[in-house]
Amino acid sequence: MPVHLQVLSSGSEGNATLVRAGEQAVLVDAGLGVRALGERFEAARLAPRALDHLLVSHGHLDHARSAGAVAKRQGALLHCAEGIMRHRALARAPRKAALRIGRTSELVADGRADAIELLPVLVPHDCEPTVAFRLAHAGRTAVVLTDVGHPTDEVARALRGAHVLVLEFNHDPELMAAGPYPPVLQRRISGERGHLSNEQAARMLALLAGPELHTLVLAHLSQKTNRPELALAAARGALERLGLSGRVEVLVASQDEIGPDLEV
Repeated sequence: MPVHLQVLSSGSEGNATLVRAGEQAVLVDAGLGVRALGERFEAARLAPRALDHLLVSHGHLDHARSAGAVAKRQGALLHCAEGIMRHRALARAPRKAALRIGRTSELVADGRADAIELLPVLVPHDCEPTVAFRLAHAGRTAVVLTDVGHPTDEVARALRGAHVLVLEFNHDPELMAAGPYPPVLQRRISGERGHLSNEQAARMLALLAGPELHTLVLAHLSQKTNRPELALAAARGALERLGLSGRVEVLVASQDEIGPDLEV
């Protein structure tokens, strides 16, 4: 059965990505409020209590804000790192499972025939632990990689093979320097455990992209220190250098509305 990915929200105000594979529905992060996320579910035509699993990448509220409440409402199993099991945003989830970071496991749901292979991969970020996710089903693979401080070969090796890649293009250094953030926040964002600049994201893309990649979604763009055209230029430049520019569709994820339903 086909695998579909749809970014429901992306940016500093809240992140959420819906993956539907086989008979199962998986939400990666729940960084919006309960009501706002419910509206995105309706727009994506996700029926009430149709969510089977909720994956939390890390404890920052723009990724975890309503995770516990959404898991309870949807009857979903919440998966997170052992270290954030007691996080207040996750407290309302009646069922939790610890992520097996660095190891492949299967997501299954009662009465559903098809399993989804899940690989959580540890990434450098200033909220420990933070993970990226590789989800595979029926020979198709989706990767969601945001909130990573710098490009690393180790992370790229673990996450290679994506047909659809959601990758952080957070900021432009010149806009950051001229922007409204105080110096301490600028240093945090641009540091080794912060967020990827457009140029760093292009370097990470060069490490990740393979011949199977057909769709790239630019995610977690800062509304204050980046512009879509700058992120697109960096991404398309990297794809051109890889010889993939004519084969990969490039999209920019939105903070304010859901993205297209992408077949993986």
